[in-house]
Amino acid sequence: MKLFNEILNDESGATAIEYGLIAALIAVACITALTSLGGSLSNTFGTVDTGLKGANASTAP
Repeated sequence: MKLFNEILNDESGATAIEYGLIAALIAVACITALTSLGGSLSNTFGTVDTGLKGANASTAP
């Protein structure tokens, strides 16, 4: 009976699970933020690319 009570009162596994859940939540937040930022960066570089192509075309001989 004492062994059974020790197993029920052992919370070391719960701590590992909590850390795993926190890490997963942080990973999801990072992926969401980077996905949003990636789209914005793509638009910015597209605008710069278009501007440079236009500037290059107007200075070509």
